[in-house]
Amino acid sequence: MIPIRDNVPCLIRPYVLWAILVANALAFFAEQLLSPTGKLALFHLLGVVPARYFDPQWAIAAGYPDFGVMPFFTYMFLHSGWIHIILNMWMLWIFANNIEDAMGHVRFILFYAICGVVAIGVQIMLAPTVHTPIIGASGAVAGIMGAYFVLYPHGRVLTLIPIVIIPLFFKIPAGLFLGLWFFLQIFSSLTNHLSGSAQEIAWGAHIAGFIAGVVLVRLFVKKGRCKYCYDPAKKDYELDENF
Repeated sequence: MIPIRDNVPCLIRPYVLWAILVANALAFFAEQLLSPTGKLALFHLLGVVPARYFDPQWAIAAGYPDFGVMPFFTYMFLHSGWIHIILNMWMLWIFANNIEDAMGHVRFILFYAICGVVAIGVQIMLAPTVHTPIIGASGAVAGIMGAYFVLYPHGRVLTLIPIVIIPLFFKIPAGLFLGLWFFLQIFSSLTNHLSGSAQEIAWGAHIAGFIAGVVLVRLFVKKGRCKYCYDPAKKDYELDENF
């Protein structure tokens, strides 16, 4: 399922969202200027390597520097390839503007960062011995999706579902779309674990980020702001001063 757009209006210009998109794009294009060895070194330096934190002696021997906290934030701006960054940024583009609208600019960036940190924190606890870097905005983006799931479950997501070579479009309730996405993360994580194959995708970060978004969103939403809320009678979103 490929989301195309949603139908929830946005009252503000999402400057922070735009800044995050630009920062990720600039970081990705900078990566392309590096050699494969240089890119790998960058991922090890600014990505999160679980064993770096759970095996200090190995980290020292491997030559990791001391600023071990920075990667918990910088890893969110690194991506391994075009598909990786396009998928993350596209999902962010679809869902994040309404979350920034509900929270305001400052609270939104804090929320985004916290979801990303929670996501990677859970992931490294699930796989503390991994020596490869974990990178990508997926955990933070999952937090945004979790927040959207709570705030706008009745929103409609125009979704492309390709059947072989036939593109089919459906308007799917956001709650259903995001619920299916979350179920897929759990299913994929369990399947990967039971098969015993090497884990190339940080499923735990996706799940933890989404749950963090669901749990934390109400702490960040600003009260008394004009918001669009769902009107069951009209089956659409209308301006509600008391949201």
